[in-house]
Amino acid sequence: MNDEKPKTQKAVALRYQEFEPAPKVVAKGEGLIADKIIALANEHNVFVHDSPELVDLLSQIDLDDYVPQTLWLVVAELLIWARGVDSSH
Repeated sequence: MNDEKPKTQKAVALRYQEFEPAPKVVAKGEGLIADKIIALANEHNVFVHDSPELVDLLSQIDLDDYVPQTLWLVVAELLIWARGVDSSH
């Protein structure tokens, strides 16, 4: 018998604007809130990446706070990859 609970969906939305020091956490949540964040991103053709480990790390950041320097490299690589995916469509 497997006693593991199903994992609750989590989502974190980042915004990066020119002249800001780093990406900023602009939305985050679990369950229905995560579903809404993902649905809104899809409606507005915003790239959605499925990385539970990264979401777990980013969800520890307060809303409207910048991504800490320790995560800059992984977030930058993701943004560069997403831009490449977006420009190929």
